[in-house]
Amino acid sequence: MRKTFTPERQAIEALRAGVPSLSAVHALGSAQIDIEDTFTGLLGRVAGGTTGGLLLGGGFGSGKSHLLRHLGLLAGSSGFVVSHVVVSKETPLFDPIKVAWTALDSATVPDVPGPAIEAIAAALDPNSPQFARLVVSTGSQSSGLDPRFAATLLLFAKLKHSGDEFVDAIVRFWSGSTLSIVELRRQLKLIGEPFTISRVSPVELARQRMRFVARLITAAGYRGWIVLFDEVELIARYSLIGRAKAYAEVARWCDATQPETGVPIGAVFALTDDFPTAVLHGKKEIHHLPARLNARGKPEAAHLAKQAHLGMSAIQDRMLLLAPPDDDELDRAYTRIKALHAAAFDWNPPDVPGLPRSGSNRMRQYVRAWINEWDLIWLDSSYRPRSHTTSLAAETDWLGS
Repeated sequence: MRKTFTPERQAIEALRAGVPSLSAVHALGSAQIDIEDTFTGLLGRVAGGTTGGLLLGGGFGSGKSHLLRHLGLLAGSSGFVVSHVVVSKETPLFDPIKVAWTALDSATVPDVPGPAIEAIAAALDPNSPQFARLVVSTGSQSSGLDPRFAATLLLFAKLKHSGDEFVDAIVRFWSGSTLSIVELRRQLKLIGEPFTISRVSPVELARQRMRFVARLITAAGYRGWIVLFDEVELIARYSLIGRAKAYAEVARWCDATQPETGVPIGAVFALTDDFPTAVLHGKKEIHHLPARLNARGKPEAAHLAKQAHLGMSAIQDRMLLLAPPDDDELDRAYTRIKALHAAAFDWNPPDVPGLPRSGSNRMRQYVRAWINEWDLIWLDSSYRPRSHTTSLAAETDWLGS
């Protein structure tokens, strides 16, 4: 066994663990052609300055996370900044502050290592027409952005090449950190630019920051920003208000409400394909949740009920289902993984039977069976493994809270 982890070994270990690492995604690619075509259309709309989103559905082990990584690679190679957000207890979909922080922290710039916002700031040219348009659009009343974003742009243009430490504070603010309003006013006074800095809630500021950063990205020469959300089905575990806010976020991102123009940002949500059946209809969520909110008799609850219903309707009606692997796709994956195993362990692996091909098997099961069988033969060349699958009855605790 090789002592160092080559890219091929890294890919094999990732596939063995069911983790969609970049090395594994590079090696296998994806056969979800229809979804790729739809995603390419989304990239075009985002590059044109219109928000939008897609909803992907697939069973456990069907390759949703792998596909998201693949779409991220496609977007990156097309000149987009890409973020990956895994919905979890630490990053609940109903919390725009935590979602924004994770999206900004995980963002990657094409062919540029390191923190994304720092790289984007370094690429900004304050003397360029793109930057001038950004300043004008950010400062307009129709932008929907707090004046502090326009103020930081003006200060950035004045101070970028001065070595002033406040430039770093501006970039940190764009990245999600707080910015001292007192110091911001002081810096504006020094350059003779009066600004009225208003109060804005942290939630609204987080949403505005993402819209601003999307514009910042294009001013730096990139085509837009794509945010990929995984494990979205976990929203079913939230409280009533948490679920309602999460569905409303789906509606907002996926233009089930009104798509925003002039904001080059798009999103892809991946969740289990049984969510509409098991949650929206099986638990009658699509009817009960709005009714419970409307019963509170408050305008804000009624508005949230309407937005949540839009999000649930989008999940129900617009989910794109991953196609199960056909024989051609299985043959292609088998050949690539066999070559990876050969390079990873410096040997010539024989053909293995793997699992019998069946419409009930997931791609992850086929991959694990092939790798396990080659591992065993590599350890003992006389061994002849044969894999089987066993179904385990498990009840998903949808809406457990």
